[in-house]
Amino acid sequence: MDRNPGGAARPAGGDVPPPPRQRVCIVGAGWQFTSGISYYTCQLANAFAGQHDVSVIQIRQLMPRRLYPGRRRVGEPRARMTFRPDVPVCNGIDWWWGRSLARAISFMAAHRPQILVLQWWTATVLHTYLALAAVSRLFGSRIVLELHELQDTGEARFAPVRWYGHWGLRILLRMAQGCVVHSTADKKILQAEYGAMSVRTAIAPHGPFDQYLPGTQRPGAAAPDLAAVQRAPREEVVNLLFFGTIRPYKGLEDLLRAFNGFAASEVSGLWLTVVGETWEGCTEPARLIAASPHRERITFVNDYVGDEVVGAAFGHADIVVLPYRRSSSSGPLHVAMSWGLPVIVTRVGGLPEAVAGYDGAILVPPGDEFALQAAIRRALPLAGRRFADPRSWSEPVGALLSAAGPPARPAGAEPAVPDLVTLPHGGWR
Repeated sequence: MDRNPGGAARPAGGDVPPPPRQRVCIVGAGWQFTSGISYYTCQLANAFAGQHDVSVIQIRQLMPRRLYPGRRRVGEPRARMTFRPDVPVCNGIDWWWGRSLARAISFMAAHRPQILVLQWWTATVLHTYLALAAVSRLFGSRIVLELHELQDTGEARFAPVRWYGHWGLRILLRMAQGCVVHSTADKKILQAEYGAMSVRTAIAPHGPFDQYLPGTQRPGAAAPDLAAVQRAPREEVVNLLFFGTIRPYKGLEDLLRAFNGFAASEVSGLWLTVVGETWEGCTEPARLIAASPHRERITFVNDYVGDEVVGAAFGHADIVVLPYRRSSSSGPLHVAMSWGLPVIVTRVGGLPEAVAGYDGAILVPPGDEFALQAAIRRALPLAGRRFADPRSWSEPVGALLSAAGPPARPAGAEPAVPDLVTLPHGGWR
């Protein structure tokens, strides 16, 4: 069903007046190339809409289809969440522009945003963001970048793409009034790579990914993978879940080696469910699953599954294991926290901050299968318990407004000097 995922941003204190209503345009991933940023864009817009006039411009055709790791599912429906009825959406801009860019500029001109929020997660959007930022400056908009990561790990493997992304992001930062990162760790990386820049920088955690909770989805056709993710006999075993795209930095191989290393007597009380789409030729996890001495106790769904399957997978899980080798943030982590599940997560990047205040988290060092085994044993008594998620969408909403700063001063007035804004945060998809 349609819903407001995050609700309106609430003031920190009971007597604090809400911020003045502003016109905000959010630019982010659309549903054609569905990803975690597609969900984030929708959640953020719905959260903003409670107290502000929000419009959305979606990136429709993100890149040439043949170059996309999930090319076989492009255009297929995966998500069932929707924007609020009061959020106008332009769907959207194609990487080659054509008429799509003209339509987006016309859409922006009609809504005249005071704040333009650009979601940054890949260099493929750079040329489009530069164009929109230039046009928005003519409208007098303040520009804010929300940095989910400075560079996609797959893009960073190629020197020309790495240089292009670094060069372009530097220009965008110079054009912007502010930017938002999701952890202190990300802010340190930003400062190390880009130095001191006259841009407001706010820190706020990722909002809760609660779109898969029971009762939040519209009914849809039963997916073939639905039964697979519920295969673990819950009354007899503790079901460990790994969820997310299968990429080298996700560390799934470490979890599989840990699981394969359990003795038969110990693994008899466990089940491992792996759900994810293979990217970047990361086939070692599939090989380890096929060769596992406990193969009959592993469910492997090698796909970017639809929302009904995601909800079923987390609803059937007892413990979520995310053994990343590096990460700025993690959408699956925030899904797990929204469900209140015990989580085993590695101590890398912004992840320790993401779980700060979450009592169901167990932190382990990256790349250590023996530490993962110990953490799984430690987490077993937590199976069946539920924990409160400390995250709220009011945090990124407030951070973006703070990073945008006040409206532009009248001509001739003394310009304001950008400052550094750090919001209370618990860390950080």
